[in-house]
Amino acid sequence: IINDDIETICSNIHDKLIAGVEKRLVADAKVGFLLSGGLDSSLVCAIAQARSKAPVRTFAIGMESDAIDLKYARQVADFINSDHTEVIISKKQIIESLENVIYLLGTYDITTIRASLGMYLLCKWIHENTDIRVILTGEISDELFGYKYTDFAPSAKAFQEESIKRIKELHMYDVLRADRCISVNSLEARVPFGDLDFVNYVLSINPEKKLNRYGIGKYLLRHAFEGNYLPHDILYREKAAFSDAVGHSLVDCLKAYAEAFITDEEYTQLCNKYSHAKPFTKESLLYREVFEKFYPGQSEMIVDFWMPNKSWEGCNVSDPSARVLSNYGKSGQ
Repeated sequence: IINDDIETICSNIHDKLIAGVEKRLVADAKVGFLLSGGLDSSLVCAIAQARSKAPVRTFAIGMESDAIDLKYARQVADFINSDHTEVIISKKQIIESLENVIYLLGTYDITTIRASLGMYLLCKWIHENTDIRVILTGEISDELFGYKYTDFAPSAKAFQEESIKRIKELHMYDVLRADRCISVNSLEARVPFGDLDFVNYVLSINPEKKLNRYGIGKYLLRHAFEGNYLPHDILYREKAAFSDAVGHSLVDCLKAYAEAFITDEEYTQLCNKYSHAKPFTKESLLYREVFEKFYPGQSEMIVDFWMPNKSWEGCNVSDPSARVLSNYGKSGQ
C-alpha cells in the first residue's frame, strides 16, 4: 500500500497518466479523441494537445434538444485549441439504432446501453466522415477514482473492494461499450486510464486517500492536473454521466419510448418470463426482449445490472443513473 503524502501521490498520478497517453499516441493511422467535456476525456485530450504541434481532433456528441455535453466539450476544445467537431443526433436516430446497439453489445444492461447509443452514433459519424482510425477515450477513471455513488462508501476498505470489483467487471460494462461501439465502426479504441502501470499504481494507493473527504470526488486526479492543462472550473466540475449528459433527454427519450411501446399488462406478463436479472422497469424489459431476440437463453452471460452498491446507505436506488442519488448536486446542469 502506498502511503506517500498527497503531493507525491498526485505527482506520480500526473506523470503516469501522461505516460499512458503518450504511449497511445504512437500510431500509423490518424488519431482522434472523444470529448464529453467531463474530467476524464478532457484530461486525455488536454495531455495529447500539450504534446502535439498541430491541433488534435476532438469530437463531441449531443442531442438536438438538450446538448449539455456540447457546451462543456466546446469550453475544453476552445481552451486547448483543438480541431473540434460537434455531432448532433435526434431522438429518431437513437430509437432506430437501439436494436443494432443491443445486438453489437450483447447485453441488456441498462446503463451500458444508454451510454453506448451516443458513443456508437458518434463513432459511426467519425468513420463515415473522416480518415481517423484510432480513437482515445476516457474510460476506466471511474473504476479507479470513484463514481458519484462511491461518496457513500462506508469505509476505505469498502471503497477499495468496490474499485477492484468494478475493474474485474470492466469487460461487462464500460469497456464492453467502448470496445464494441468503436470497433464495430472500424476504429481502434485506446484507453490511457487503462494503462497497466497507471492502474496498478492507483489501486495501490491507500484507499483512505481516495475517499471523498475533499468536497468533490476524484480529488487526487483533479489535484494532480492543477495548472495549465484545463480551466479550474472544468477540472473541478461535478460529474455528469455520459448516458445522462448526452442531454438528459437521451434517457428520458428511451424511457418514454419503452412506456409507449409496452403496455402495463404486457409488462407484468413479460417480466414473469424471466428469473435471472429480472427486468424491473419498462425500459429494462425493452432491452431484455431485444437481447433475447438475438441471444436466446444466454442472459446469464451478464451477471447482473450495473447499479450502485445497494448495501450502502444512500445507494439503494432503482436506476443506475447518478441523477437519482441525493449527492448529485449540480452535476450536468
